[in-house]
Amino acid sequence: MHRYVLPALLSLSTAYAQTPAKPDPAVQKIHQRILTLDTHADAPINMQKPGFDVGVAHDTKRDNSQIDFPRMKQGGMDAMFFAVYTSQGPRTPEGHAEAKRNALNQFDLIHQALKKYPNLAELATTPADAYRIQKAGKRAVFIGMENGYPVGSDLAMLKTYYDLGCRYMTLTHFANNLIGDSSTDPDGPIYGGLSDFGKQVVPEMNRLGMLIDVSHVADSTFYDALALSKAPVIASHSNCRALCDFPRNMTDDMIRAIAKKGGVVQVNFVSDYLKKPSDAFRAAKTKVRMARVGKVMTPELEARLQAESDSLAKVFAPERASLSDIADHIDHIVKLVGIDHVGIGSDFDGGGGVNGLEDVSQIENLTAELVRRKYSEADIAKIWGGNLLRVLGQAKVK
Repeated sequence: MHRYVLPALLSLSTAYAQTPAKPDPAVQKIHQRILTLDTHADAPINMQKPGFDVGVAHDTKRDNSQIDFPRMKQGGMDAMFFAVYTSQGPRTPEGHAEAKRNALNQFDLIHQALKKYPNLAELATTPADAYRIQKAGKRAVFIGMENGYPVGSDLAMLKTYYDLGCRYMTLTHFANNLIGDSSTDPDGPIYGGLSDFGKQVVPEMNRLGMLIDVSHVADSTFYDALALSKAPVIASHSNCRALCDFPRNMTDDMIRAIAKKGGVVQVNFVSDYLKKPSDAFRAAKTKVRMARVGKVMTPELEARLQAESDSLAKVFAPERASLSDIADHIDHIVKLVGIDHVGIGSDFDGGGGVNGLEDVSQIENLTAELVRRKYSEADIAKIWGGNLLRVLGQAKVK
C-alpha cells in the first residue's frame, strides 16, 4: 500500500461500512458524461500476488482488493494511475538494485495485463490518450511511481521509467531516500530538503515530461522542489493539514504555492489523513508502518504485519472516515485556491477507503456528494480529471 501500512490498516473492514442511497438518474448521467481519473491507485500491490488477475472481478471484503478492470467499468472509473511502489529500504547499492528490480517487475506486470486484456484497458501517457480510450469504452491506465528509491543514484533511470510509461514520480515515501527528506522519517531529516542529487532529479523530470509529485515529502523538500521545477507540480494523494493535522498533508500555504505554480492537489481516501484518529490509533499504526522501513520484506514479516493491521482495523473501526470527509477536504481546497487546483487520488489498494466509498465500483457516490454540495457538472469534471490532465499537458519543459 501502501504499503503504507498495509491495506487493512487504513481501509479497515468493509463490514463497518454504511451504504449510501443510490444516486439519482441525474447524478448517473453526469458521472457517465465526465472523464473520471484517479491519480493514485495501488493495483500493482495485488497484481504481484500469485493468482491475482486484474482483468477479473474481485470481492472487496473477501479478497482485500479494491481495483480491477471490471469494477472500474462498473463504477464508471475511466482512468487510473497505477502506482509502481517500492517501500524504502536500505540506501545501499544492494538496496537500490533490489528496488530497481522490484519496480521493473511492476512495470512489466502492468504491461502484461494490458496486453492480456486489450479490449478492457489500454496504456495512456498523454491527456489525449485518456479521452480517446474513454471514447472507445475502455479503461485508461496511466503509470506513476511512488518513491524515487528505485532511481538510486542513477539519473538515467528516470528516462528508463519514463519510456516504460511513468508520468509522475513521488520523490520520497515514508522515509528519506537519496533524493530528499520525507515528511515521516523516524530519524528526522538528513538533507534539510532536496539532496544535491535531488536537485538534479527535478530538472531531469521536467526535461522528460514527468510530473514532480510532492506527496510524502518533508515541507523543506516540498519548497525546494517547487522552487526548482519549471513545470507545475502535483500532490498525487494528499489532504489538508488544516482539517487533519498530519505531516503527510498539505498546509494552506503549501496548497496556495502549488496553485500559484499552476499545479493540483489530489485528495485521497485514507481515513487518518481525512480525520484525525486518536493518539492511540495513530501510534499503533505508525508502529506497524515503520516496521517496514529499512527492512527486506519476507513472507513471514508481511504475514505478521498484516495480522497486526487486521487486529487494529477491528479495534479502531469506529474512528473511520466517511464520504463526507473527502468532500470536506475538496471544499477546503476550492475555497482556498479555486476549482482549478483540486482532484482525486484515492489510494485504493494502498490504504484508501471510507464509509460510503469502499472500492472503485462505488466512485459514483462521490459524484453524488459533490452534486449535493452544489458543484456544477463543469466543476465536477475538473475535480474528477480535467485539472490533472491540464497539468499533465504542461509537464514537459524545454
